[in-house]
Amino acid sequence: WRRRPLSLGIPLPFPVVEALGVWLANSIALLAEAGPMLADCPSLLLAVLAIRAGRRPADARHTYGSSRYQTLAAYTNGLVLLALTAWIMAEAVQRLIAPPAVDGELMLVIAILGGVSNLAGLLTLAGASSLNERGARAHVLSDLLGSAAATAAALLILEWGWRIADPILSLLVSLLILRSGWRLTRDAGHVLLQGAPHPADPEEIVRDLERVPDVCDVHHVHVWSMTGEAPVVTLHATVAAHTDQQEVLRRILARLRDHHGVT
Repeated sequence: WRRRPLSLGIPLPFPVVEALGVWLANSIALLAEAGPMLADCPSLLLAVLAIRAGRRPADARHTYGSSRYQTLAAYTNGLVLLALTAWIMAEAVQRLIAPPAVDGELMLVIAILGGVSNLAGLLTLAGASSLNERGARAHVLSDLLGSAAATAAALLILEWGWRIADPILSLLVSLLILRSGWRLTRDAGHVLLQGAPHPADPEEIVRDLERVPDVCDVHHVHVWSMTGEAPVVTLHATVAAHTDQQEVLRRILARLRDHHGVT
């Protein structure tokens, strides 16, 4: 989790510069980059705070611990990403109808500087796997895509005067970001609703455990996860009469661990 404050600090000074560039260059492609970047700092801060809060041990009020804070942060970040993308797409459509004048040179300089900043931030989040970390990475990746689009649009404007490239490339990048934001929000919502994490299959778990020696029946099976990673399972098992129940329990736990990754 120590990489997250670093990923927060790298892009921190740049959104203010880029917001000024959006106004001076009059570019929607820069807005597609600057908008998510302005939201990045609170989003990354939320991700860092969720990781720290998730380390709190279980207590009488939070008997399952606080790991779910990370999933809640991922869900929030996904919703913010969707809202920003929808707003940028609406702005881009308006500019498709009447493309305004754009300062291509200033746009190119700011887009390249933003790309370098975003790439550095993305590298600090390499290897992120939890939903919360994926949320932070999705925000930074959206910024990097925005930088690439703004750079390409600036080159097209400078070379051929294609002002329409600015809103078109913004729309294309927005569609990619929209897909990423939707998947993040959907996956986080699935975890918050106690859905079974992929590839865990409750029916397969029942069939497998009923093959354990001295297990007669398995029922009341519930499979979920706290952060979208390791699955958690609760179940009831009926065992044969006059058997060592603790030994059967050890077999069930071993089968869950070895065959289904449930520890």
